[in-house]
Amino acid sequence: MQKIMLTGKIHTARLTACELDYEGSLEIDLDLLEQSEIMPYEKILVVNRNNGERLETYAIPGTRGSRVFCLNGPAAKRGNVGDVVTIMAFSALTMDEARNHCPRVIVLDGENRVIMSKGELLK
Repeated sequence: MQKIMLTGKIHTARLTACELDYEGSLEIDLDLLEQSEIMPYEKILVVNRNNGERLETYAIPGTRGSRVFCLNGPAAKRGNVGDVVTIMAFSALTMDEARNHCPRVIVLDGENRVIMSKGELLK
């Protein structure tokens, strides 16, 4: 049996852009992807605190250090610049892996700077 477990999370990110004329996805600063252990092009769930929208898309790497969070394509209609979102990635783990798993979680401030990290990042 496998369990679908949270493996990476970026909490309280602020959208910096919403670009409708794009093929789709959420662009995320590559430094923040690495710190949360979310891989480029990995499937993600995005939850918008401001409007309650939830969407599945994939993460595309943005410029390192840019602190960018840009909804692209049709997803751009699910948020506005400044909205607070949480981004989550999940993986299928065996029961043994799941019992010992702790996800990487980063929490951001209003400028998309990491103010807290927890989980495997601290091991």
